[in-house]
Amino acid sequence: MPNTSSAKKALRSSVRKSVYNTARKFKIKNALKDVRQSVAAASENTSEFLSKAFSQLDKAVKSNLIPKGRADRKKSRLSKLVDSVKK
Repeated sequence: MPNTSSAKKALRSSVRKSVYNTARKFKIKNALKDVRQSVAAASENTSEFLSKAFSQLDKAVKSNLIPKGRADRKKSRLSKLVDSVKK
């Protein structure tokens, strides 16, 4: 348990950020899963899912949840996956 008032505030802040970050990570995970499933099913909505996944990754980078390089790598690999199916 925190002893000082600033430590108590930091704990409250940490809990709030933890909840937000967990939700954001699940949104990313679900967006990536949707893209992969639409590619596997040869769905017509693949580009829509890809756009949503890019958006989620960009938002995560903006809030410093994940590094920019990781988001770029994931976006590149998703694009490559979608392009391989279109050909």
